[in-house]
Amino acid sequence: MMPRTTANPRTGSGNDAVAADLEHAMLAQANPADAAVLQSFFKTGKGQYAEGDKFLGVRNPSTRRTAKAFANLPVEEAAKTARSKWHELRLCSLLILANKYRHKNTPEPARADIFRIYTRLAQEGFVNNWDLVDLTAPDITGAYAFAHGVDELEVFAASGMLWQERIAVLSMFPFIRAGEQDIPFRMVTRFLDHRHDLMHKACGWMLREIGKRDREALTAYLNAHKARMPRTALRYAIEHYPEPERKAFLAR
Repeated sequence: MMPRTTANPRTGSGNDAVAADLEHAMLAQANPADAAVLQSFFKTGKGQYAEGDKFLGVRNPSTRRTAKAFANLPVEEAAKTARSKWHELRLCSLLILANKYRHKNTPEPARADIFRIYTRLAQEGFVNNWDLVDLTAPDITGAYAFAHGVDELEVFAASGMLWQERIAVLSMFPFIRAGEQDIPFRMVTRFLDHRHDLMHKACGWMLREIGKRDREALTAYLNAHKARMPRTALRYAIEHYPEPERKAFLAR
């Protein structure tokens, strides 16, 4: 029997790489000084939103390069490393899944499998920080909902869990890019009274994206909802308005 060709830890080459190869490649890039910075930036202290998360100290460009290098990692193997205690290894694994999902040659049954795996990972608590959500949800849950309907997003929106709720909001990106406004407006409105500013930022971000494409529609929405909108969401939404209009909205 021929020996298995393992992935090079620097390049990820090898068509039959496994989870251990990806883990080895990421651990080899660990930087304790950067890890300390990232643990502070991502609020991992007691009582903070990412309490207890652990970082290797691998910066996003390196993580993205590693994900591309391991493009051939099987979905099941990526799902294993997506359950790692290391934040960057989870991110790399989720990026691999997102890259696979959006690849033009990926068949729909395979995309459905990726969606189900991602949903399970989110429910198990492994898609558990804003960067993990923001860099992968639009390309997996968003793309799936845009192709198959938004019913599946109810799983996330109704969860009562911060990161799953953020997944539901960030999944609006494909709709907004396609010029669809009704569904994103409804999703944002659902969370205007949310307790956490990370949701306020996400909602404001989606509104801003709508406004880039249709300023009139966004203005009408803001006029109807500005009284109940959190200030953070409003600030994000009006970022591209001229200064006099921004001041007028914030004066409300």
